[in-house]
Amino acid sequence: MAQINWAETIWLLGPELILTVGALVVLVLDFVREDDRGPLLPGLTLIALGGAFLLSFMYLGLDRTALFMFEVDNLTTFFRLLATGTSVLILLVSVDYVRSRSRHAGEFYSLLLWVTLAVILVAASSDLILLYLSFELLSITSYILVGWLRDEARSNEAAMKYLLYGAISSAVMLYGMSLLYGAAGSTRLEDIARTFSNPAVQVGTLDELVLPAVVLMLAGFGFKTSLVPFHQWAPDAYEGAPTPVTAFLSVGSKAAGFAVLIRVLLMALPMFQVDWAAVLVAFSILTMTLGNLVALVQTNMKRLLAYSSVAQAGYILMGLAAYVATDTSTLNGVAGVLLYLVAYLFTNLGAFIAVIAYEQATGSVAIADYAGMVRRAPWLAAALVVFFLSLAGIPPTAGFVGKLAVFGAAINAQLYYLAIIGVLNSVISVYYYFNVVRQMFFMPPPAEGDGRISYPQAMGLALTVSLVGTLLIGIYPQPFLDLANLGRQFLAMLPLA
Repeated sequence: MAQINWAETIWLLGPELILTVGALVVLVLDFVREDDRGPLLPGLTLIALGGAFLLSFMYLGLDRTALFMFEVDNLTTFFRLLATGTSVLILLVSVDYVRSRSRHAGEFYSLLLWVTLAVILVAASSDLILLYLSFELLSITSYILVGWLRDEARSNEAAMKYLLYGAISSAVMLYGMSLLYGAAGSTRLEDIARTFSNPAVQVGTLDELVLPAVVLMLAGFGFKTSLVPFHQWAPDAYEGAPTPVTAFLSVGSKAAGFAVLIRVLLMALPMFQVDWAAVLVAFSILTMTLGNLVALVQTNMKRLLAYSSVAQAGYILMGLAAYVATDTSTLNGVAGVLLYLVAYLFTNLGAFIAVIAYEQATGSVAIADYAGMVRRAPWLAAALVVFFLSLAGIPPTAGFVGKLAVFGAAINAQLYYLAIIGVLNSVISVYYYFNVVRQMFFMPPPAEGDGRISYPQAMGLALTVSLVGTLLIGIYPQPFLDLANLGRQFLAMLPLA
């Protein structure tokens, strides 16, 4: 085994070490302080997240491996930026929410750093062992965050359901990984690809083993991305979890799932693309259709956004299902997935930030209670309209650019029926998004709810950042297209590229 250059390794793992040290410091301070509701712990958390975010830019263009299983390439850098950026926005909206619900807020901030680290580890894993361990770290921290409100029955119920679904999907995923290891004799993704591409290996006879392995692993990957039929946890977990945690799960957890899909399918199994692409097409159609249809009848805003999130996962999956190795255009499937994830970050987080602000002021997440919201919080209502336009894919918003990218990838791959189904589902989604808009603008507010709504400045900042990002991507998408294309450049470095 080659010698490890520890100085280089520490440098390559810089953002992860910052997050780890930050999480440990916050956790220790949480133990020694009697009341954590001051600015110290959220400030330290912000420093750790901001430091990891800024440092991540220095790794653009690198293609190195740390500790034999952690890839430092443009795809990892992309998800470093996505994960830390998401957590910064979550932190801004969490401070007042957490402070009003517990004297021991430090554990929340520490868990936020751990779950951010887990997302990055999942995205960077090039070995099935590290991948599984990272997935478990992500899952365990997510379970705890969902059940963080220990005195609320709904939060406890959501955490328990999430845990049960997660344990089962994790076991099924591990069995799929064991099949893949048994067939290839290695846990490294690149070694698996080399084994299956070896002419001495009868790849044709491996279909009966590899395809079940892919389907079993998709149970774990689909759990994180809320793909049908692995989505059952999402509505209850989204409704019962603290709303900032729900916002993180809708973006961070989903991003991790798509990162590992890209890693495993394109690094380890490119020669089986015909098989797994057909499976992804089926999952994409089922996911976007069921998510949109069930969202039509929801009366709770968090459950509506949960099923909306399920449908969005179906759209994103279109890009990977339509990936064509020879396609170098901006409508390449992987670039489309990455661009959609950036658009989804600003759009979905923005929608959840508006929901958090309204929930804190009114104590309700029922859609009927959004009646007359424009009179009580005009800026909040206007921002929520923009986010709904983006989720529906209407220009000039980030969601339109993201859907254009994945629908274009499907058309380039001649999956015309998939693109048509995606467009039809987008039309369906307009109904339930604009049902909320109807409540906000055309229904009178309740008699006891005529007062103006205020929210903390940090929450207003996060809302403004999300709104600007949603509109900027729609109006001037080129920098974000460039970032997505940088992220997909890791494909050119693969041994079978």
